Amino acid sequence: MLLCDMHTHSNNSFDAENSVDEMCRAAISRGVEVLAVTDHCEAPCIGLGANCEFGCFDELIPQSIYDARAARLKYGGRLRVLTGLELGEPMHEPELTRRALAYGEYDFVLASVHNIRSYRDFYYMDYKTVDVAEVLKKYFDELIETAGFPHFDSLAHITYPLRYIKATFGSLPDLSPYSAQIDEIFKILIKNNKSLEINVSGLFKELGTTLPDIDLVKRYRELGGRLITIGTDAHSVEFVGKGLEQGIDVAKRAGLGEYAYYVKHEPIMVSF
Repeated sequence: MLLCDMHTHSNNSFDAENSVDEMCRAAISRGVEVLAVTDHCEAPCIGLGANCEFGCFDELIPQSIYDARAARLKYGGRLRVLTGLELGEPMHEPELTRRALAYGEYDFVLASVHNIRSYRDFYYMDYKTVDVAEVLKKYFDELIETAGFPHFDSLAHITYPLRYIKATFGSLPDLSPYSAQIDEIFKILIKNNKSLEINVSGLFKELGTTLPDIDLVKRYRELGGRLITIGTDAHSVEFVGKGLEQGIDVAKRAGLGEYAYYVKHEPIMVSF
């Protein structure tokens, strides 16, 4: 089976540890044949330049593209290396989003929401001092907005806040109050021929499930969804390729028979 890891971060992301070259060598050692380097670019923060806590994206993303292209040449025949981007909050500052997309030529763009307007990143939020229900409502509203953005290929980890909510309270919130919003996200993705990401990172954290979990992947399929990507969200060599088989199994049990990797924004379908 062709293993494609469509969500990885090199040390061109502020929170990742290893070089693109090291990530590629780890991928080859684990039988991964397609690797997308999707370093972080939080679009609203681009304008901060070197003062950004996440680093200067004007430097980091062109370097990520350069490193991925160099690795593509170096490992050709053993690993297909794709130039990618994880574009955070693309709807917050349209001009800065355009700047992010103009850094270079990408094979693949993940869209994600790590923080909603007027709130901190979900990673830093104190969930004991906020109305979690209101935060989730606003989050899914922003995902509806993001799903309609034309310049991406796959929508990343749509249950991202659950990582931190469960870590805080020891249990997951009931998502049934947001089912109409989630359905709307899926319907927009399907209409616009965009992929839904199955992010396997939660399998190795307290969350214990993929993001989204199998029930939501099943719902996506019920609504007619067929395009998915699978990614580890690896921030170090330890996690490159880890859990891809479990992600494929989730897709199978949800009734899907293939997943995609992207070359120049065109999906290449892989059967399983």
